[in-house]
Amino acid sequence: MNNFTLNALAVSIGLAFSIGASAEALSSADYKSARDRIAAEYKFDRADCAAMSGDARSRCYIDAKSKQKAARAELAADRKSAAAPESNKDKAQGYVDDSVITAKVKAAVFEDASLKSAEINVETSKGIVQLSGFVRSRTDINRAVVVARRIEGVRSVKNDMIVKGQQ
Repeated sequence: MNNFTLNALAVSIGLAFSIGASAEALSSADYKSARDRIAAEYKFDRADCAAMSGDARSRCYIDAKSKQKAARAELAADRKSAAAPESNKDKAQGYVDDSVITAKVKAAVFEDASLKSAEINVETSKGIVQLSGFVRSRTDINRAVVVARRIEGVRSVKNDMIVKGQQ
């Protein structure tokens, strides 16, 4: 591993322990805030669709609704799992695992020669990796998803990347 990878892992693990130690169940305020964010993103996505016409507009509205439904379902699942009893040790371990996965995915994306110029952000929750940001082509999107899936501990990959110039 190079110095960048080692530093990223060390920072992520340290951050995970500090966050994991004080992790609490999803509060009502956090839930409402997340629900409001989902609604705002849906409104923003629909506004983008309004500028389109024909089949592109229809597909855009369908995609926006699907994205909203998926986000709501994930939020509901998070709220349900947060309500389930879980020891502090389990919570801390989950945060550490997610931080390590995030660091490994970031390092793998950075080290992949074809993706070096891409602006890819990585977030992980419960082993589910979310990739977002801007890439040059659909090929870069597919490559980044493949790279992320190869990392140990990754349960699934959510792709929210956008090809530059196709927003």
